[in-house]
Amino acid sequence: MDSAWSEFDIACMRRAIELAEHGRGQVAPNPPVGCVLVRGGKIIAEGWHNHLGDLHAEQAAIADAETQSVATEGCTAYVTLEPCNHFGRTPPCTQALLWAGVGEVIVATRDPNPTVRGEGIQVLLDAGIIVREGLLCNEAQTQMQAFMHWCEYRRPLVTLKAAMDANGVVDGDVPGRFTSEESLDAAHRLRRQCDAILVGVNTIIRDNPSLNIRRVPLGKRAQPVRIVLDRTLRIPLDAAVMTDGQETVLVHIQQDLVGVALPAGDGGADLNALLDHLGDRGIQELLVEGGPIVWKHFLDEQLVDRAIIIQSATELGEGPQSGLDENILIDAGLEIIENLNWDSDLVTLWSRPDLSWPTHDWP
Repeated sequence: MDSAWSEFDIACMRRAIELAEHGRGQVAPNPPVGCVLVRGGKIIAEGWHNHLGDLHAEQAAIADAETQSVATEGCTAYVTLEPCNHFGRTPPCTQALLWAGVGEVIVATRDPNPTVRGEGIQVLLDAGIIVREGLLCNEAQTQMQAFMHWCEYRRPLVTLKAAMDANGVVDGDVPGRFTSEESLDAAHRLRRQCDAILVGVNTIIRDNPSLNIRRVPLGKRAQPVRIVLDRTLRIPLDAAVMTDGQETVLVHIQQDLVGVALPAGDGGADLNALLDHLGDRGIQELLVEGGPIVWKHFLDEQLVDRAIIIQSATELGEGPQSGLDENILIDAGLEIIENLNWDSDLVTLWSRPDLSWPTHDWP
């Protein structure tokens, strides 16, 4: 990393990172990326990758300059990820930067995707463009951590979300919501930032959830894929997740049946094999929502990267316990990041020690 970054350089890249947040939850399997164009010590244009299939950040910033009738010749581009040099859903960003006459490109982090991996930077260097890299690298990599993790391991990051009453009970005599409105909104924001939602078949049978995004705007993304762990395919055919026209994947251990058949693991399908399968499908953020049996399997195998534990002040009476406490989460390799309140609910955020929380307001 070049240590000679000015305060202005840092401010420009920080702005690019801020812009990239607009694309969170809408651009997968691409990462959120932002870009600002600078000339004469001033930002002249901005852009971000807004949704899958839309202009990439560099292209959007150049289009913003065109809209303003601002010349881009000789300007500096600050971009949070190495520009791509391949044709995908859009043309190469390197070509756009060359066409715009950009004189210097400052990159926060290289792209570990095999289709890029330094090739974009090399193309720019070969064209005589100055390239510097490493500015706010850690911040940019944290922002796109699911993409970075997927590129390295070809598996999704796993977030466990659990809600319980004041006594650790997860269901009363009558199924229904018991957490606060703020917690419900946060749960749907979290769904919006994930590619897939996973539950066990018992949750489907008992609650018949839709497992989709409703309480927050969907934007231009698709509904998340629903993953149902159903060892022997007991799911009711009239369940909401089977009849609403959205994608649901049934995971079982019987061969020659609908869904995904995986090797048997401890009490069900092999979860490591499942994560490999989901990674092969390009799923980078997996949300594990329920229920207690599923939570236990993921925690016992230390497959949880983050956990959001919501404890309501409501008392449901007798019912199944969550099975979650501090010792279980610590034994699963997690540590407390923060305690906070969503209305009357106490919320505890947990994460692997080596994994930063995505953003200060996530979810």
